[in-house]
Amino acid sequence: MEYNNNGYVDSSQEKVITKKDLNHMVWRSFLLQASFNYERMQACGWLYSMIPALKKIHKNKEDLSRSMKLHMEFFNVHPFLVTFVQGIVTAMEENKESQEAIRGIKIALMGPLGGIGDALFWFTLLPIAASIGVSLSLEGSIAGPIIFLLIFNSVHIFLRFFLMHYSYKMGVEAIEKLQGDTEYVTKGSLILGLTVVGGLIASFVRLNIPYVIEMGSTIVNIQTDVIDKIMPNMLPLLYTLLMFYLLKKKKTPITLIMLTLAIGIIGSLIGIL
Repeated sequence: MEYNNNGYVDSSQEKVITKKDLNHMVWRSFLLQASFNYERMQACGWLYSMIPALKKIHKNKEDLSRSMKLHMEFFNVHPFLVTFVQGIVTAMEENKESQEAIRGIKIALMGPLGGIGDALFWFTLLPIAASIGVSLSLEGSIAGPIIFLLIFNSVHIFLRFFLMHYSYKMGVEAIEKLQGDTEYVTKGSLILGLTVVGGLIASFVRLNIPYVIEMGSTIVNIQTDVIDKIMPNMLPLLYTLLMFYLLKKKKTPITLIMLTLAIGIIGSLIGIL
């Protein structure tokens, strides 16, 4: 079998990928982690989502086989941003770029997209959507969980389709834009996410000390006259930081829930909470 310089038997280039193909790949990308394993991470799901494009691009069976083997190598990226990589790789496959170049692009994008994805979705979108849903639920509205799911999924599904078409159209040039904006997107998302988390702590973490000290004719309320004067909602903040510290120390969520229940019950019985 004779290969050209880029390692293909058939090196002819032809624009064969349509918008329908790209949309088909987006829907397949929802199964990215269906075969997740510790040896190759998301490789099986990644190949599954790439197959519609690979079969149209590589008419030669040997080229298709080599490309499929390449895409079964270790791969791990934020699942909501995977279509950004797919679009670029699809454009490179269509241009019959070398396998080393395609492998290098995949490796280069895994880290940055992981950081952007965490900041954008877990630290920003999720707290915002959850705060809206929880607020409605606390008012007794059944719309709370529905609104939460609609907000979170509408944003992330829109981004899947948009990034697929955008990155395919831009090709490798999209990477330069990503590298230039990564720092700003990550910092901005983290700031917004932390602001939302701070608001959630003040709104939903209830921790007060209704203890009153009587000194002659003077009555001092520990909560309103002392703690709140230092900083409003200081106790909820401190307790949240304690929970975060314990999580970092590998304590399980169940342990923290039981600890919170114990503190609440004991504190109520002895009259300090």
